[in-house]
Amino acid sequence: MIEIVTLLHSFAPYLNVTTLRQMGKVITAILTMSGRVTLLGLSRWTEPGGSYRTVQRFYNTALPWAVLHWVFFKAQLYQPEDVYLLVGDECIVPKSGKHTHGLARFFSSLYGKPIPGLAFFTLAVVNTRERQAYPVQVEQMLGAECGKAAPKKKPAAPKRPVGRPKGRKNKDKTQVPLTRELQLIQNMVRKQLLLFNGLFSTAYLVLDGHFGHNPALQMTRQCGLDLISKLRCDSALYFPYAGPQKKYGPRRKYGAKIDYDHIPARYLQASQVETAIRTDYYQATMLHKSFAQPLNVVIIVKTNLETGARAHVILFSSDLDLAYDQLVDYYRLRFQIEFNFRDAKQHWGLDDFMNVNATPVTNAANLALFMVNVAQRLLVDLRQQHPQAGVLDLKAGFCGRKYVNATLELLPEKPEPILLKRIYDQVTALGCIHRSKAVSNSP
Repeated sequence: MIEIVTLLHSFAPYLNVTTLRQMGKVITAILTMSGRVTLLGLSRWTEPGGSYRTVQRFYNTALPWAVLHWVFFKAQLYQPEDVYLLVGDECIVPKSGKHTHGLARFFSSLYGKPIPGLAFFTLAVVNTRERQAYPVQVEQMLGAECGKAAPKKKPAAPKRPVGRPKGRKNKDKTQVPLTRELQLIQNMVRKQLLLFNGLFSTAYLVLDGHFGHNPALQMTRQCGLDLISKLRCDSALYFPYAGPQKKYGPRRKYGAKIDYDHIPARYLQASQVETAIRTDYYQATMLHKSFAQPLNVVIIVKTNLETGARAHVILFSSDLDLAYDQLVDYYRLRFQIEFNFRDAKQHWGLDDFMNVNATPVTNAANLALFMVNVAQRLLVDLRQQHPQAGVLDLKAGFCGRKYVNATLELLPEKPEPILLKRIYDQVTALGCIHRSKAVSNSP
């Protein structure tokens, strides 16, 4: 298995020797340890020279995480022949107390209500062939940036006369003010595009339904990308008007409003039936009065053939030439970033850290999501011998190696290489799920 020091070799131009050594010890401890990933817990599992103060100094060191994420991905995970997407999503980490940097109330979909905690927005690149997301940038979102504060009630304005006020001009929907949340995301996207530096080109930014509105689309277009997202299921969409125009006056733009229960059959692209559920895919170029430009809309309608119940989902893209199947597949790939959040919380300490200051909080969040990429790289080697190996097998292997190394230090002489290899194989397989059987059958 590849050593951690080898994985971090590409960081040498960006980190000093001390910080690089500390990072190696912390990453090895996270891979080895059991229990909560806190500073005290890490200090108990670090190699000699990794005391609590060493771990604390590392967490209080400002690091160029955007560069480190990208350098590691480029050196260890990038596949030149594959196609990549840029996806983004927000992760909520529940936290108690009063003094943690950025602590506020954020809406959590897991709890279904606003909870006290921290919010981190993450950008990831998704390999469309491997169907795997790799985090490349993490930024903490403050309560004011997310627009979570309850708006103050404005006094009721007096009623104005019916009709358009005299002198009122049409608004340019491409020139919309961006919220602090969208400004933060735009800065992250632009920074990431600069880091790509021509290594590969991505045409799409994929975001969830929270960003299914015109300001998010304009923010994405200003970055030179096309947006793929989701609209509300009751969105008022219109077909483009194709009839005769008046000789004088403004040209008619909007045609018939769509009826989601009776979508014209000419827009049907595909249909499939599975376990009494029929799924129909409709695609059309449509207009929305809140958007500045036409949208490439894909409507997925599911019908229960036994009960007649119907439900639909509306996906859209600013790229009018994107095929319906690619649009659906790219939006599905966005969910891969959720697995990154799951692993970061479950295995790498995104839920566990107790830091309160800005720099340690930033380092803890970035390190947890950086460990997702480290684990994916280590699993590539492990799965060459054990194709079904997962994160728990990886952690069990590192834990077993630490026990073997500690035991060998007590022996007056090291065993023969053949015996030593069998000891490593047998002990590192303890607690594994997908490779203990294969090791036990080996001679």
